[in-house]
Amino acid sequence: MASSLQMSASSALNMVEAKSFLGHKLPFTRSLSVRPKPLCTVSVRAATAVASKFTTLKPLGDRVLVKIQTAEEKTTGGILLPSSAQSKPQGGEVVAVGEGRCIGDKKIEVGLQSGKNVVYSKYAGTEIDFNGVGHVLLKEDDIVGILETDDFKDLQPLNDRVLIKVAEAEAKTAGGVLLTDSAKEKPVIGTVTAVGPGTYGEDGARKPLEISVGNSVMYSKYAGSEFKSTDGTLYIVVKAQDVLAVLS
Repeated sequence: MASSLQMSASSALNMVEAKSFLGHKLPFTRSLSVRPKPLCTVSVRAATAVASKFTTLKPLGDRVLVKIQTAEEKTTGGILLPSSAQSKPQGGEVVAVGEGRCIGDKKIEVGLQSGKNVVYSKYAGTEIDFNGVGHVLLKEDDIVGILETDDFKDLQPLNDRVLIKVAEAEAKTAGGVLLTDSAKEKPVIGTVTAVGPGTYGEDGARKPLEISVGNSVMYSKYAGSEFKSTDGTLYIVVKAQDVLAVLS
């Protein structure tokens, strides 16, 4: 009797599977159906290719054409990195500049010359493939500063930007409990190590910043661009308007 019941149950299950396979609608298919997980989408920022018949590119206004530096293909230990692990370059060499912009009746020239090595904001500008080489076309305000060495601590900020050496996060709570890296609060305090020359007012005159080298400052938590120097020290470049207070 038990054997016949097992055979009946097995036959019924086979019929269900067969009907499901043939596309028949079953009264309990809703409870059996499994919806596939949606696929993750990845947006890729593709460079605009310029036709080979064009041999020169002249930026307009306060725009700057920068030849992108090549991404590092190896770690400092010599290990080859896959393309997905290579850090996106954020610097390059200025190859052409526009004629500048007007503020009122005054013409303000772009404060950069060809040949300067610069650092720019991570997602700024339009990437183009020009003469088979990667370039990015930026507004002057998207350029963070000039970097003539391989160490980010030597950055010369432009316009109203400020270079700050970030204070180290507290390793313990007030009660003496050790904190893991993930539990440490992101620092928003640091020491100013370099400042830009300032911005232009409505009269076209340059206005120096009210922040000086050596000031201890507090800045907005999610502002600016972070970089590390060759010795691992963390620096951040922010606009002067993102500096909230000077501490003493």
